[in-house]
Amino acid sequence: MKIEIITPTSSLFKGEASSVTVPSQQGPFTMLENHAAIVAILEAGPITVTGADGKKRVFDIQGGFCEQHDNTVIICAEK
Repeated sequence: MKIEIITPTSSLFKGEASSVTVPSQQGPFTMLENHAAIVAILEAGPITVTGADGKKRVFDIQGGFCEQHDNTVIICAEK
C-alpha cells in the first residue's frame, strides 16, 4: 500500500509499505493492505512504517490525523 507522512514543513516518508501503526486517540492501531476506509485523530507517539522490504522506520509525532482508503494512507502530522 502507499504511505505518505507529511508535516507543515516537510515530507517525512513517501513510498510502499506492508503496514503502518499510528498512535490514535483511541489507542494505537495498525493498517494493513485492504484495510477498511478510516479517518482518525492522532496523538503524540510513534508512527511505525514497515516497508515492503521488511525494514521498520519510526517517526515520533506530536499529533495530527490520518486517512486510509483504497490502499493509500495519508498522515498529516505535527513533528
